Amino acid sequence: MAATKNEKNATGAAVDAPRPLGALALAALALPGVMPQVAHAELAPEQATLSVKWLNYHDAQPGLDRINVNATSLNLVAPMGHRWSFDGTLVRDQVSGATPRSHTDISSATKVVGGVGGMHDTRNEYGGKVTHYFERAAMGAGISHSAEHDYVSDSWSVDGRIASDNQNTTWNAGIGGSNDSINSVNQVAVGKTKTSMDFIVGMTQAWSPLDLVQVNLNMKTANGYLNDPYKNFDQRPENRDATVVLVRWNHHFTNRGTTLRSNYRYYSDTYGIKAHTVDTAYVIPVNDNLVVTPSARYYAQKAASFYFDPVAGNPYWSPTGQAFFSADQRLSAFGAVTAGAKAEYRINQHWSADVKYELYKQMAGWRLTGAGSPGVDAFTASFLQIGASYRF
Repeated sequence: MAATKNEKNATGAAVDAPRPLGALALAALALPGVMPQVAHAELAPEQATLSVKWLNYHDAQPGLDRINVNATSLNLVAPMGHRWSFDGTLVRDQVSGATPRSHTDISSATKVVGGVGGMHDTRNEYGGKVTHYFERAAMGAGISHSAEHDYVSDSWSVDGRIASDNQNTTWNAGIGGSNDSINSVNQVAVGKTKTSMDFIVGMTQAWSPLDLVQVNLNMKTANGYLNDPYKNFDQRPENRDATVVLVRWNHHFTNRGTTLRSNYRYYSDTYGIKAHTVDTAYVIPVNDNLVVTPSARYYAQKAASFYFDPVAGNPYWSPTGQAFFSADQRLSAFGAVTAGAKAEYRINQHWSADVKYELYKQMAGWRLTGAGSPGVDAFTASFLQIGASYRF
């Protein structure tokens, strides 16, 4: 299943080198809670923003079209006085296609012919968050509900941030949890449950008027039914703990009016997976109304300790004498590259529009560590997102 994420990006006027940082530079540099050289109290947004986005996701393997997702989302961010705000989201995903093949064999579950085979599903999600703003701090609480025919999830979150007197340093912390119910249509998992918890702490620092740095530590834990009921021979531990470290650095070039956004993410979990992500984006203000942002990402992971490569010619072979095993390609060792670009256009003081396209390719040979997965076919995916926003 693909997940959608609403992005909220502000734009403003271009910036000349001799002048102080303007709206565009601040928007491009901004990390939550910190604006360099700007001393201000935490306030609710002055205007309400209604955004609608449509996302198409499509992935494929050699000779096979696989998953296709069309997702529409509606997001409203609205002030409630000077000290409160509301953030609400509605999402509807329509998914069709088939599961990935793990090697050169093609099973009936993998191939979709004339609309027969594979799977079709619809997911509806809605959620809301309320935030209260103090003089130098903010606290928020939110809930969400997601449902499809075989999976229901309810989640909650509480987060807060506080800034130093000079607004150059911000500390943030948050906690969230979810309770999921699984009832697979193939009757493999009926009445199964999964619970998860998520903790995050971090700090954002304005190193200079042109540089922002952020460091976050994220701890995750999941318990319950963690198998994939739609994959043969998939038996995983009922507990999975993960640690994520994220480092961001944003630098603004005053002579060009552009901004470089970069981050590095390290992931490690009790399944034995270790992953590295390097992500960059370059914000280019073409004129007062148009901003273009090309981006690139490299991801590599080591396989889970219980992952096994399928035996060529025998898609139903599995290891014996092992408590846990899986041939899920998401648990294999691989590397992946994503390249894309986003364009944002401010039509007038109320309306703006954006379009984003990304192309993803995953191959076992692009891994950094591990034995790799020679039986897993190359995997490609494309993302197209179109959006419009109205401020009032």
